[in-house]
This record gives sequence, C-alpha cells and structure tokens, in this order.
Amino acid sequence: MERLGEKLSALRKKRGLTIRQLGEMLGVYHSYVSQIEKGKKTPNAAMIIKIADIFGVTTDQLMRDELELDE
Repeated sequence: MERLGEKLSALRKKRGLTIRQLGEMLGVYHSYVSQIEKGKKTPNAAMIIKIADIFGVTTDQLMRDELELDE
C-alpha cells in the first residue's frame, strides 16, 4: 500500500479536483487528504471504499502496489 498516496493524487488530478474538494467529497479535512497523498496517513477500510467509489476503481487497484490504475 506504499503507492496509495501516489495513486490518489493521480486520480484527483485527472478528475481536476483540488485537495479541498476531494476532502469535502470524502467528508474529511483537506489536510487529511494531503497526508494520505504524502504517505503520512493510511486511510481505514471504509475510507478506501469511499475513494474507490468516487473514482470508479477497485480497492485492489488502490491498495496493491503492483496493480496499476486504468487509464
């Protein structure tokens, strides 16, 4: 799960969202989203599911470092 933050950042930017906007969508502070993207925080299972649902990816794609995101 080391690449989760990198993947989240790529998905957010691809969708044209700011960290603040994504935080609002997830119901968390933007600083928490920033910490996830920097690898300083690891979201719980419920948050990973929310992120996957928002971006239309699987939880496996987010959590497994060896899996890439669909382009």
